[in-house]
Amino acid sequence: MTFSIGVVGAGQFGSQFAHLFKLHPGVSAVYAVDELPERAAAAQERWGLDGTMASFEALLESDVDAVAIFTQRWTHGPLVERALRAGKHVYSAVPMAISEEEIERIIEAVRETKLVYAMGETSYYNPATVFARQQHKAGKFGRIFYTEGDYVHDMDLGFYEAYQYSGGDRWKETASYPPMLYPTHAIGGVLGAVPGHAVSVSCIGVKDQRGDGVFDKDVSMFANDFSNASALFEMNDGGAMRTNEMRRVGYPSHIRESRFRFFGTDASFEQLATTTVWQDKSSVLDVSGQVETKPTMSADDPSLADVAPELRDAFISGLAPVHDRSRLPEEFLGAPNGHEGSHQFLVDDFVTAVNNRSLPPVNAWVAARFTLPGIVAHQSALRGGERLPIRDFGDAPVE
Repeated sequence: MTFSIGVVGAGQFGSQFAHLFKLHPGVSAVYAVDELPERAAAAQERWGLDGTMASFEALLESDVDAVAIFTQRWTHGPLVERALRAGKHVYSAVPMAISEEEIERIIEAVRETKLVYAMGETSYYNPATVFARQQHKAGKFGRIFYTEGDYVHDMDLGFYEAYQYSGGDRWKETASYPPMLYPTHAIGGVLGAVPGHAVSVSCIGVKDQRGDGVFDKDVSMFANDFSNASALFEMNDGGAMRTNEMRRVGYPSHIRESRFRFFGTDASFEQLATTTVWQDKSSVLDVSGQVETKPTMSADDPSLADVAPELRDAFISGLAPVHDRSRLPEEFLGAPNGHEGSHQFLVDDFVTAVNNRSLPPVNAWVAARFTLPGIVAHQSALRGGERLPIRDFGDAPVE
């Protein structure tokens, strides 16, 4: 079986994913849609896509089977719901949504329409998460009682250019996006290895002091002045998870922007910027080589001309030894594969789920567990760190 798909948002990442969808043998046709028609046309020409459509509305009215949404991060929830209600399967970039109400409506739409929804959380296939998932499945951690997931991406390392590319002249209004409303790289990397869910949170927001108009409440469309935030979550099994979302930090995020730690009663796993170790009560083993990716294309590739140099590693990372390459289609060999080897796996997950009418790994219920804790954490930070409960939407229906 095959299906057709329209990629909404033909910008930096959207056009790269359009290319992967076009390569996948389970997809029959790929169309590009963008508010700037010239970006859609450029993606069509560069990747040999099957056409463009004038608008999101035109896409929903067409007979295209699925949509992939790569628009601004605060727009995903309503667009996803509209696409599902229009009878389209949906792949969505992160985050799932920015409110509990939006998440609830997406889950209701998936339940009622029985269409496929997948959130493209790259950390699910981060090599560190894959390694920890394997160790946990084998029971080598013992009981995991404490975890950490950090998304440490400094604004100076490509984010100014990225927001200028997507936001135009008023980019500073959107560059102040609250860090904890983009929690899925950090949380998804933990819960992608150790399934569970957060039940409460206390979060501290750190107010920005740069004074350059970003993270300025008077400028921000989100009235946000937090550039960094740290949250401590209580988990459903009685353990704890800590998450850091940092946008002003002296850290080489172009080398590793997401990092993780898992502590169990028998063993532990820790990452620094360039080192990853597996430890038990008697020894330390450097496993950096197992989680190190090898680029599949040059950072100077013409398709990355619009991407800040500091962000290009996120587009070209390739695969790590810990990845299962055998499950990917041969057509992906040598193709772009960003965010530490995750892009090709995420595309394959969605294509497989649509063609088999099955649940993808990061389905709507899993996506809610990756997303909602950050939304509640931001509310906690606004209330001075008050501990707040986190709703759980449960597991995906067995059927």
